[in-house]
Amino acid sequence: MRALLDVLFVVLDLYVWVLIASAVLSWLYAFNVVNTRNQFVSMIGNTLYQLTEPVLAPIRRRLPMMGGLDLAPIVALLGIFLIKSIIAHYVYPNVF
Repeated sequence: MRALLDVLFVVLDLYVWVLIASAVLSWLYAFNVVNTRNQFVSMIGNTLYQLTEPVLAPIRRRLPMMGGLDLAPIVALLGIFLIKSIIAHYVYPNVF
């Protein structure tokens, strides 16, 4: 059972990095640093969008409009950190 929890920790850590990469790429899009017509950049952006949108879309629906500021990735990161903390403090010590 601990092995499954360790795998869950790794998956959550990887998803944190995917969320960070998605936020950074969205900033690069917004400030026209990257060429959006480049096929490689477009492929990376589409992949990151497809990986993060199932988590971020419900959060965006519940958050109030903040103009151009998207707080959904921050809320998602805080939720992941909360889940990891709950597992580490309450579930992991009680597993054989």
